[in-house]
Amino acid sequence: MKNLVLVIISFTCFACNSTEKPSTSANPHEAFIKQYFEYFNQHDWTKMASMYADTADFKDPSLGQSIVKQTHEQTIKKYSELSQAFPDLKDSITNIYPAGEKHIVVEFISKGTAPDKSAFVLPICTIFTIENGVITKDFTYYDNF
Repeated sequence: MKNLVLVIISFTCFACNSTEKPSTSANPHEAFIKQYFEYFNQHDWTKMASMYADTADFKDPSLGQSIVKQTHEQTIKKYSELSQAFPDLKDSITNIYPAGEKHIVVEFISKGTAPDKSAFVLPICTIFTIENGVITKDFTYYDNF
């Protein structure tokens, strides 16, 4: 009986020590999206636009209520106009949520100075769809004041 108890205790200790640790690897798209926000904060609209498919689907209050297809050139134009209106515009990621193999959700804060010299802080959430190494969908949600 004493030997049986020792075997059970030994087996239990071995089993506790050999359990797999949870994976700590980040979503493969996380570094890609962080690079996207670096380009945004540098106002490098050409590099940022190159991260999209040739034509990508956008859902953004500034573009209306439905999905709008945009080319690289249209994306560059949109963000160039945005940075002219808000030259100090910067985004800070607050959370990144992996959502399956093709999606990543990003919560961030957009800060800048409006043309009337008033500072603004705008919470935003974007759902990115990434396929074949490029963004194919950019669905962005915020209060369009």
